[in-house]
Amino acid sequence: MTQIDWIVLFAWLVFIVSYGMWRGRGSGTSASFMLAGRTMPWYAMGLSIMATQAGAISFISTTGQAYADGMRFAQFYFGLPVAMVLIAVTAAPIFHRAGVFTAYEYLERRFDARTRALVSVIFLLQRGLAAGVALYAPAVVLSAVLGWPERLTTILMGSLMILYTASGGIKAVTWADVQQMKVLFAALILALGIALYLLPPGVGISGALTVAGAAGRLNAVTTHFDWHDRYNIWSGLIGGMFLALAYFGTDQSQVQRYLTGKSVAESRLSLMFIALTKVPMQLFILFIGTMVFAFFTFNEPPILFQPTALQRAGQSAQFPALMERYHAAFEKRSTAAAALIAASHGDRAASERYRGAQTAFEQTRAEAARMAGGANDTNYIFLWFVTHYLPVGVVGLVVAVIFSAGMSSISGEINSLATVTVIDIYKRHISRDAPDRRYVLASRLATVFWGCYAIAFAGFGGHFGALIETVNIVGSLFYGSMLGVFVLAFTCPGASARGAFWGVIAGEAAIFSVALFSNVSYLWYNVVGGVVVVATGLAISVLSPPDSSPAA
Repeated sequence: MTQIDWIVLFAWLVFIVSYGMWRGRGSGTSASFMLAGRTMPWYAMGLSIMATQAGAISFISTTGQAYADGMRFAQFYFGLPVAMVLIAVTAAPIFHRAGVFTAYEYLERRFDARTRALVSVIFLLQRGLAAGVALYAPAVVLSAVLGWPERLTTILMGSLMILYTASGGIKAVTWADVQQMKVLFAALILALGIALYLLPPGVGISGALTVAGAAGRLNAVTTHFDWHDRYNIWSGLIGGMFLALAYFGTDQSQVQRYLTGKSVAESRLSLMFIALTKVPMQLFILFIGTMVFAFFTFNEPPILFQPTALQRAGQSAQFPALMERYHAAFEKRSTAAAALIAASHGDRAASERYRGAQTAFEQTRAEAARMAGGANDTNYIFLWFVTHYLPVGVVGLVVAVIFSAGMSSISGEINSLATVTVIDIYKRHISRDAPDRRYVLASRLATVFWGCYAIAFAGFGGHFGALIETVNIVGSLFYGSMLGVFVLAFTCPGASARGAFWGVIAGEAAIFSVALFSNVSYLWYNVVGGVVVVATGLAISVLSPPDSSPAA
C-alpha cells in the first residue's frame, strides 16, 4: 500500500476506536454497560445487528464464495425474512416484558436453573469458537497486503477492539457499528463501480453477465432438492429459516441488541429493517464477487491468490511446467469468453467452448493447490483484487473497512459472551448479592478474557476454508438445540423443566450424530436439532412425573 493508503487506514482506525469510547462514556452501571439503559433507537439496533453478523467475513469471504461457487450462497438467507417476522411477534415482546438481561435468564423463569446453565454453556462454547473465526478474517488482510504474520494482526485487531468494548460496553459497540456499517455500504458500492469500470473495452456489464452466467456464477436459485447440497432453495427456506430463528432469536449476541431498545416497537422495527435489507445486501456482495470473476476472465490472476500457498507450490519441480499450462489455459479461456460475448444470444457451441476452457483453467488452479498442500485461497480473492487494481486511497479505505468490520463483529460477540458470563454464571451461581459496581467490573474483566480467548483461537483460522461457511457450520452444531428449547418455552405450556433439559441433551446428540455420520448439509442440522428437542421435551414432560417448573 502507498503512504496515502496507510494514512486512510490508520485515520479510520483511530476514529472508530475513539468514537466508540466517546459514545460509550457513562456506562457505569450493569444496565448501561450491558443494555445501554434500554435507550437505543431502532436504526442503531438494526445496523448493529447487521454489523455483528455481516462483518469482515462477509466482505472478504462472501465475495470469494461467489467467485468460486457463484451466487447460490444467497439461498442461505431466503428463510431469514420469515424468521425476522416470527421473532418480532414472539421473542422480542416476551424478552422485553420479562425484563431480562440475557435470553437464558428467561429459561430459568420458565423452566429451572439447570436448563438455564446448560444453554448458557452451549452459547459460550459455540460463540466463543465463532468469535475466534470472526477475528481471523482481518488477519487475512495484512497477510495478503504486507506479508505480516497473522498472529501479529490478530493481536493488534483484538487489542483495539477490547479497548473500546471493555470501556463503553454495548453502547460503545452499537454506535461504533452504526458508523462502520455506513462506510461498509459506501465501500461496497465503490468496489463494484471500480470492478465494472476496469472491465476491458467492449465487455461492459452485459458481457460480464454473459461470461459469469455461462460459468454458472449467476446461479442465485437452485430448485432441486438434495439433502447433501448445502445451498438450494429448500435448504435456504427451511434450514436457513431455522438457523435465522435460532441465531436472531436465541443467540445472545443478537438478542442483546434488541434488548437495548427503547420499547418493543423500536425492537420490532430493527428486526423488520433486517428482514427487508439482509437478502438484498448479501445478493449485492455476491454480485461483486461475480463481477470480480468476470474481470479476472480477461485479466490474468495468480494461479493461487494466497501468497504463502503460491510460494509453497513454487518450490515444486513441476511448478514451471504447470505455469506454462496455466498461462495457455487462461489465454484459451479469455479468447473463448470474448467469442461468447460476440456470438449471438443462445449460441450453444460458444457456451460449451467457454465452459470447457473454464474447466481446464480451474484444473490447473486445483493442481497448484495440491502442490501447496491442499490450500484454499477463497478468502484471499477479493483482497488480491483490491490491492492490485483499486486506485491509491481507495485501497486504504477498503482495507480500513475490512479492519473495522472485523472489529465490529468481534466486539459484539465478546460483549455478549461477557454478559452471559456475568449474568448467567457469575451473578447466578457465584456472587448473587454483590454491589452493582462489582458486576460492572466483572463485565469489563470478562470482556478482556473473551477478547484474549478469541485472539488465541484465531490462530487456527488458517485451517478453515471459506470463513463465511465455517462460522455458520460452527453455529449450526448448536443452534438447533437452542432454538428447540425456546420453542418449548414460548409455545408449549405443558413442557416441564425435566423435558426441556433432556430435550437439549438429545438435540445435541442428534445434531452431532448427523454431522459425524452423514453427508447432510449443515443447514439441516438446525431443523434436526430443533425437532428432536421439542419432540423429546414434550415426550418426557408427558411421561415423567410433574416437576416444579414455573408456568410460562
